[in-house]
Amino acid sequence: MAIDFTFGPDVEQARAGIRDFMANTVKPRYQQLEAQEGATRDDWSSLIKGLREVAKVEGYWLPHMPQEVGGMGLSVTAMAAVAAEAAKVPYGPYIMNAHAPDEGNMHTLHHFATEYQRERYLNPLLEGEVRSCFSMTEPEVAGSDPTLIQTHAVQDGDEWVINGHKWFTSGARGANFAIVIAKTDPKADIPQARNSAFIVDCDSPGFELVRDVETMSGSHNHCEIKYNDVRVPRENLLGERGGGHKLGQVRLGPARLAHCMRWIGEIEMALEMLIERAQNRYAHGSLLSEKQGIQWMMSDSALELYAAKLMVLHAAYKIENGLDFKQEVSMAKHHVANTLWRVVDRAVQVHGALGYSTDSPLSGMLQQARWARFADGADEVHQMRIAELLMRAYDESGSINSAVGGLPL
Repeated sequence: MAIDFTFGPDVEQARAGIRDFMANTVKPRYQQLEAQEGATRDDWSSLIKGLREVAKVEGYWLPHMPQEVGGMGLSVTAMAAVAAEAAKVPYGPYIMNAHAPDEGNMHTLHHFATEYQRERYLNPLLEGEVRSCFSMTEPEVAGSDPTLIQTHAVQDGDEWVINGHKWFTSGARGANFAIVIAKTDPKADIPQARNSAFIVDCDSPGFELVRDVETMSGSHNHCEIKYNDVRVPRENLLGERGGGHKLGQVRLGPARLAHCMRWIGEIEMALEMLIERAQNRYAHGSLLSEKQGIQWMMSDSALELYAAKLMVLHAAYKIENGLDFKQEVSMAKHHVANTLWRVVDRAVQVHGALGYSTDSPLSGMLQQARWARFADGADEVHQMRIAELLMRAYDESGSINSAVGGLPL
């Protein structure tokens, strides 16, 4: 029987080690600083930088990258376990240098960068010396359809000149460089071949960081940027000309799943908080946990979390084994994002006023959970793709099996 849902001893060791590191090193240091009166933003920044150095020394650095570039060399399925553990602690992925958008940019540069680009941009990113951002979404056109991108790049001798308007360029404030998707071949017969990718230094003349876009959960470094005659050397074209759409899809497919891996950790944390509250809160003659309505919240959450874990593991398995994973990742992205929203919302409900207040982390978790349903593809776009692939499978083979996981049952 080939199906095996256990991890090997190396993966279990990595997961247990990271869980222990987060629980017994990161959390206590957070608590120590929280207990100090007058702790400043600089104090927190210094603490997190120090924890990143500890993670590097302890061997919990770059879990998603190959060992030959200084990473832990974990497989995609192994990352599912590790990312879920790290997400249970604030800045956990960042402490391991495995956070968005740098995580996806590292993968992109590792696969597409020239030797010059690796030396100048990828290696400092791997060392944690710099940060980066990914600049694709635009306010004037639908972000879910990159063929509509209006930002354009025109070749001028040995340089490209970029003009355009982007927003929700996450991580732009403080980033050293951006990977920018811009239209280079507007007349290409295939719409997906009209865009190219460029590495743009954020201190380039004409790179205008307009603002950090304020969201319903505050400012989180999702920036609006204008590119005003930004000149980029020819050697900063990333990948092939006209390959921007392909590069973006190569980046976003695994990145969507990486989000799901982290969301699973948050879902678990919210459900555990729900259970803890229900088993200790007494009202109307019994504990909340003894009331059927609350038990249904628990069971619905458990069912959805179980399905989420299976979806993520199977999609990760497909990526790891070089199989077509588009359908599985779309399904996982839609299901896990919605599970995150529902489970955190239930936890808020069970906590009542406490859950709605900032005394509990749940209120912030719920605000953050809302963006999960449109980031890296809105729910409806993934549903559309799922339906398209479902019909294609049926039309081509008379069976839907390949579009529902291709499982042997």
